[in-house]
Amino acid sequence: MIGHDLSTIYLPKKGIRRRESSWDRSGGNDDRIYIKPGESRVIFDIQGSGLIEHIWMTQMNFGDIIEENAFRKIVIKMYWENNSYPSVIAPLGDFFGMGHGISHNFVSAPLQMSPQDGRGLNCWWPMPFKEHAKIEIINECDTTLMLYYYIDYELKTFDEDITYFHALWHRENPPKGKDRSEFDNFRDYEFSGQNLDGKDNYVILDIEGEGHYCGCNLNIDNQLDTSDWDWPGEGDDMIFIDGDKLPTINGTGTEDYINCAWCPNQEYNAPYHGIIIPGKDNWKGKITYYRYHILDPITFKKSIKVTIEHGHNNHRTDDYSSTAYWYMKQPFGIKENILSVKERLPLKNK
Repeated sequence: MIGHDLSTIYLPKKGIRRRESSWDRSGGNDDRIYIKPGESRVIFDIQGSGLIEHIWMTQMNFGDIIEENAFRKIVIKMYWENNSYPSVIAPLGDFFGMGHGISHNFVSAPLQMSPQDGRGLNCWWPMPFKEHAKIEIINECDTTLMLYYYIDYELKTFDEDITYFHALWHRENPPKGKDRSEFDNFRDYEFSGQNLDGKDNYVILDIEGEGHYCGCNLNIDNQLDTSDWDWPGEGDDMIFIDGDKLPTINGTGTEDYINCAWCPNQEYNAPYHGIIIPGKDNWKGKITYYRYHILDPITFKKSIKVTIEHGHNNHRTDDYSSTAYWYMKQPFGIKENILSVKERLPLKNK
């Protein structure tokens, strides 16, 4: 299958272009839909074979405001091939690449938040389907949601095998760690101990089936109150493939997994890796990283478990959350419910 990048844009395209959007069916300017608190709305429901190539959304709450933490309170779900369970489930902001219940301008290849203030949400992950596709938005805000959207897709058949797009949000607040008082000094807290088997690592993804892992965004809220060197990284990525008991793939540190270096404290956006927000002074507060395995997807035949240490040897007890993205030969139905609104809300920083 030939993609639609600039180098092949001159070649003939076989699909039939279509769009689902929130345009005002009366011909007026009310180009949005309204979803009351606690309600859900199906915004895409297509029978047949096709390929979603782009999703754009923006939102505000009734009264021209952005409700606090709205990007964590709104949930997006996607279903493929008449499955009863979704293959995508995540808070809206996290799905579009940025956690902590906020938006922020950034650019990556598959996901972007565009001005104003990152509220133009864009997704370029391709999403093929052969029989049916459905996208649902659930509003768990306290006020009515006003949602604008485009979903651009092609009606087409596939001569080749396809794999199905998946995304799953996860949070541990906090993961199982150590109290700093257990250590004689801060250096031991940050660097001591050994971890070879990944026990108590933060889990980004843990599923069975055949497919390829395409990366994640990773959000850390640094909770340690200290004037000492307070880098919350030093967590090695450890990826277990097809039931391996020890990591199949080992990494060397949090900033290394996201292809940066030396405890970064700068914003940086590259196509496949970057830092959307680096934290405040001494890495305090909220941090968001991303690493997308688009040129180097990680394949698995039976299962994959993607993990990362929360601080070296899992000593730290910061707030961790992530959204993992992957493709599978069959649509994987996610049966566990997303955390409640209360459990999804970001922490209030001092």
